Amino acid sequence: MELKTLLTSVAIIGFSAGFVSAQADVTLAVDGEVISTRASAPAFVENLDKVYSGWLFRKLETRSLQMDDFDNPAFVFVDKGIDLFEKVDGTEGKACASCHEDVKGFGGLRAAMPRVEDGNLVTMENLVNECRTERMGAEPWKYSGGQMTAVTALIGLQSRGMSINVASDGAAAPFFERGKELYYQRVGQLDMSCSNCHEDNYGVMIRADHLSQGQINGFPTYRLKNAKLNSAHARFKGCMKNIRATPYKEGGDEFKALELYLAARGTENSRAWRPVRTALGAAQHTVCTGAVDVQNNSAAVDSNGVGCSGSARVG
Repeated sequence: MELKTLLTSVAIIGFSAGFVSAQADVTLAVDGEVISTRASAPAFVENLDKVYSGWLFRKLETRSLQMDDFDNPAFVFVDKGIDLFEKVDGTEGKACASCHEDVKGFGGLRAAMPRVEDGNLVTMENLVNECRTERMGAEPWKYSGGQMTAVTALIGLQSRGMSINVASDGAAAPFFERGKELYYQRVGQLDMSCSNCHEDNYGVMIRADHLSQGQINGFPTYRLKNAKLNSAHARFKGCMKNIRATPYKEGGDEFKALELYLAARGTENSRAWRPVRTALGAAQHTVCTGAVDVQNNSAAVDSNGVGCSGSARVG
């Protein structure tokens, strides 16, 4: 039994490497900007030598959608985000645009999220709802609701092409370690962890698609399965349901820690983030595609570019 399991594992590793190597000549470019899709894994990632964009694992038709903002269905929701950004709401008679006149001013924000503020790990969604409740006098949005994902996609789009700049040391270290623990923790009736799919079996067919390495830099993601934008936490929840585990709360401490750990996997160096530049001037594996990854089905969490902030994926 042990020998059979070992041989199966070797076969899977070989398949994964072969699948990605077969994509060696493909190039991801959005609006003429070439986006890095592969790079050396950060030092703290124990079981991978390379990190690969989820774009490499998608079908040709899906890849094409991600390379054209006009064809990419996620941009319908980005347009909705623009309307919401400018809409007056709450008792203070303010809109997001009342304080943040130009959404382009958010460039670089998505690339640094989540982050620690006053000892608490906060996500983009937390920042949006803080502004709504504290400054606009408006009701908070549902964490993974349509209004929230539309606005976070719009904000994330402003960081397209920028390097991931997530802090995982200092005050963020305990959250990072908790996220890593959750990533490798087996849960559910199927007794599986995130790593079982996204490290051990990436490139393997599951349902109608290939498992990716589970990069999250392109979230929120448009999924062809449900024809809407999906937050990273909603995808975490879906994965946990797939392995028959009780999901953690969206916006809860567990998923926020997991988000930080996964975001950090998009940087090349371990704790302290240092950009590694290529001849193209883009960080070696910290490029984001910004709005829009497309996912074909519920098989995996994948990303548009490796280690980029981006904002919406189709998949």
